[in-house]
Amino acid sequence: MALNAKRLKEIKPTHLFKGSVIGAILFLAYFLQTTGLEFTTTSKNSFLTAVNVVLVPFISWIIIKKPLSKNTLLGAFISLLGIAFTSFAGSDASGQLAFNIGDEISLVGAIFFGAHIFYTDHYGGKMENCMVMVIQMGVAALLSWIAVLFTGETQFDFSFEALLPILYIGIIATLVGYGIQTASQKHTTSGQSAVILSTEAFFGMIAAILLLNEPVLPTMVIGGILIFLGILAVELQPLKRITALN
Repeated sequence: MALNAKRLKEIKPTHLFKGSVIGAILFLAYFLQTTGLEFTTTSKNSFLTAVNVVLVPFISWIIIKKPLSKNTLLGAFISLLGIAFTSFAGSDASGQLAFNIGDEISLVGAIFFGAHIFYTDHYGGKMENCMVMVIQMGVAALLSWIAVLFTGETQFDFSFEALLPILYIGIIATLVGYGIQTASQKHTTSGQSAVILSTEAFFGMIAAILLLNEPVLPTMVIGGILIFLGILAVELQPLKRITALN
C-alpha cells in the first residue's frame, strides 16, 4: 500500500485532514490502552476495551445525530453491568473491591477505539485504502514518537527479545490488522465491524490465561458474558430485523 506512489500523489488536503483525524484517534486509543495495561490485568483491559462496540452508536448519535434504538440503550445497560463485574473482579490489599486507575484509563481508551471505528467508516469509506492507511499510520507513528520524547522514555533496548513484540505489534497487529479492517469496512457498517472486533476481548482473555497465567475469576467471567450480551443486544437484533425484511 505504502509503495503505491502514483495513488499517493492523489492525496488532497481534505484527505490529509480526514486521515490525520483517524490517525490521531488511533494513537490515543492505543496510548490509553497501553497505559491502562500498566495498572490492570490483560483480561480486564481486553473486556473493557470491547465496550467500544456499545459506544459506537452513541458516538454516531453525538456526531451525526443518528437516533438511538431501544436495543442500544438496553445493550448499554447490560454492558455497564458487565463492566461492574469485570472491573471489580478481585480485591486490593485492604480486601476492598478494586476499580483501579488502569480500569478507568482502559475505559477511556475504549471510547477512542469506538471513535476510530466510527471515523474509519465515516471518513475512510470515501477514500482509497492506501491513502487511509498511509496517513493514519504516519500520524499515529509521529504522535507516538512525540509521546516517547515527552514521557522521557529514551532508553532504547535493541535486543531481539525487546524488538520482537514491537515488530509484532507494529506490523501484524497494527499495519496488517488495521489494513484489513479499513478495507473491510467499505463493505459493511461500523456497527457490524464493531461486533466482529469485539471478539478481541475473548481472545485477549484466552491469551492472558495461556501465556501470562492470569487467574480466571468468576466475576470476570460473568462480566465478560454480560458485556458480550450487551454487544449482541445493540447490533444483532437490528440485523435480524433487516434479514427478516429481505
